[in-house]
Amino acid sequence: MIHTVKTGETLIQISRDYRTPLPAILSANQGITPDLIYPGQSIVIPGLPSPQSIPYQIDISLNNFRLRLLQNGGIVKQYPIAVGRMLHETPTGNFVIVNKAPNPGGPFGTMWMSLSKQHYGIHGTNDPSSIGKAVSLGCIRMYNRDVEELAAIVPNGTMVTIHP
Repeated sequence: MIHTVKTGETLIQISRDYRTPLPAILSANQGITPDLIYPGQSIVIPGLPSPQSIPYQIDISLNNFRLRLLQNGGIVKQYPIAVGRMLHETPTGNFVIVNKAPNPGGPFGTMWMSLSKQHYGIHGTNDPSSIGKAVSLGCIRMYNRDVEELAAIVPNGTMVTIHP
């Protein structure tokens, strides 16, 4: 997959966001100088397919507390969600799912899907009454049955768009 460098990003942070070791990124991008990356530059992230090769996309509306699963641009299913609370807002933008972890434990319910932004993900919950509210530390919470269903459908590399 290709990541386009944004203003203020460093190669170390990109490595962390994608959970990909820095040496692997350097190896996939011969000739790159870690301290001289620039906004708009294309960086190959090894190990993830191109989001354009995946028929699924995830669209998240923070204001509507809704996650929509799209296939080839058409809505397949909608799910209710919980989002970040004041001072812990859910980040907006375009991300990809970089890995999945079943049964992460604690407040994360029965499934965790990491986003390409360190510390953020789509996950289940041990508090189903939180769905439909702005209560998380910035992650997207779903009912456990819903996040399990979603995780079984979408592969790593799936594009996730988060907007107000």
